[in-house]
Amino acid sequence: MRTALLMLPIVVLAACATPREQCINEVTRDTRVLGSLINEVRGNLERGYALEERQDVRIIPKTCRGRDEDGNIFRFRCDETRTFTTVVPVAIDLNVERAKLASLEERFAQTQAASNQAVAQCIATYPE
Repeated sequence: MRTALLMLPIVVLAACATPREQCINEVTRDTRVLGSLINEVRGNLERGYALEERQDVRIIPKTCRGRDEDGNIFRFRCDETRTFTTVVPVAIDLNVERAKLASLEERFAQTQAASNQAVAQCIATYPE
């Protein structure tokens, strides 16, 4: 339910995009993903370690108040479950990261060339 509510603005904004914008967004998706991965790997190499998000579920003890049928106030336990996200450093093999970066950069160059052609096709198909 919560995820659906979070996705609603994205769906509304996507619906507002022109067909040309939707086409360009679709054909450049892989390039954007690869660019994001390249930035992440470069950051890992600069730091010398990776950062990993971990979720920790904790139960927070709470006491709530209520009223019975006679209007008397009573207390009861109403624990709250919360999820906390923490970022922790993780050891990496720098040689593997360098190889991964080289591979991603090569794939990015290939995808970028294909994306450029596809964007030109989108512009030709959907002139403004």
